[in-house]
Amino acid sequence: MNHKLLKWEECSFHVFDNVYEPDEDTFLLAENLDIRSGDAVLDMGTGCGILAILSALKAKIVVAIDVNPHAVKCTMLNGRVNGVSENIDVVRGSLFEPIKEDETFDQILFNAPYLPVEENEQTDWIDYAWAGGNRGRTIIDSFISSAPRYLNKDGRILLVQSTLSDVDETISKLNAQGLDVRIAGERKVAFETITLIRAEK
Repeated sequence: MNHKLLKWEECSFHVFDNVYEPDEDTFLLAENLDIRSGDAVLDMGTGCGILAILSALKAKIVVAIDVNPHAVKCTMLNGRVNGVSENIDVVRGSLFEPIKEDETFDQILFNAPYLPVEENEQTDWIDYAWAGGNRGRTIIDSFISSAPRYLNKDGRILLVQSTLSDVDETISKLNAQGLDVRIAGERKVAFETITLIRAEK
């Protein structure tokens, strides 16, 4: 299978052709990780697994989820390459479907699909990494409605999205879930600003 090789700090990551290649949104999240020793981390939409693997260097356990079967294989490979396979549980599924009802995490990471597209525009597996429905909010809103119940006391969410999909609406909906919310970082790219939102119990 064709792939690219990416370096980040001391780690190496294979990125298969049909898996989302880490970009500005991924790196914004990576630069703002605050994983603590003993943390249980959920990496939603793991892609090539870069955030899961960086988290696993400190965390007690990382659960990495992706709907794309190629991303699951890619993450498993990268876990082995970087020597953290024992700390990562890689599963295929959509959002919280694979998670047990009573399973909770200290940190949930999500580089969400946030680009507005026509509803039936996904034609390849990789499209699921960026296609967010006609307002860019289909996956984001579904995530927000479920995520807080999977947080431990003092748990936190790091969510990346674009100004194209209404950051203020996301903040409002997270606040309505009883979370303290702030903008943790921003990066201007072309016609949008990539925004990192931090929400805490």
